Order: sequence, then C-alpha cells, then structure tokens
Amino acid sequence: MGQLAFLQMFILVAISIDANDNRRHVHVFRKGKRHQHSLAKIWIERNGQQCVEIAESELSAKDNEMIVAAINRHWESINDQVTKAFNGEKTVSINIEK
Repeated sequence: MGQLAFLQMFILVAISIDANDNRRHVHVFRKGKRHQHSLAKIWIERNGQQCVEIAESELSAKDNEMIVAAINRHWESINDQVTKAFNGEKTVSINIEK
C-alpha cells in the first residue's frame, strides 16, 4: 500500500493489489485511525486519460467535491505515485491543499 497524499484529515492511498483493476483509482482513508476501512474509492483516469470521478463514497458531498478538486489539481503527481505503488516502488506522500 502506498500513501500518496495528505489532504486535511484524509490520506489518499494506492493499493498494489488493485493494479489489475480496469481503471486506476485511489482510496481515501481518515488520518490517524487504526484498523480502518476505505471511506471512498475515486477513479483517476479513463482509458489512460485524466478523468477523476467518485466510484463509491461514504463521505459528504462537500468532502467528495474537495477531494476530487484536489486530485484534479495534483493529478500528474498522484498518477505518478500510483504507478510507483503498482510497481512495488516506494511512494512519496505530498501535502495538498483543498
């Protein structure tokens, strides 16, 4: 599992076992919680092109909108980190603003 970014109280994560899914995506977890589950799954591409969409989410509409906007602004960096996570390489978490 590769931590990609910190955004307010959330952590964006790529999970290497997801490498064979049909679309690249990130999972959203809440910072500081142990034994937690993913609060959201967000597609970050479609057919290799930037396309950020909510796949599933337990978050509020406001939080979803904030996270999608932040991913869109930092898409290149996040997508590069997803590639590293899927290749088993070390990821470098970035702090992103809303």
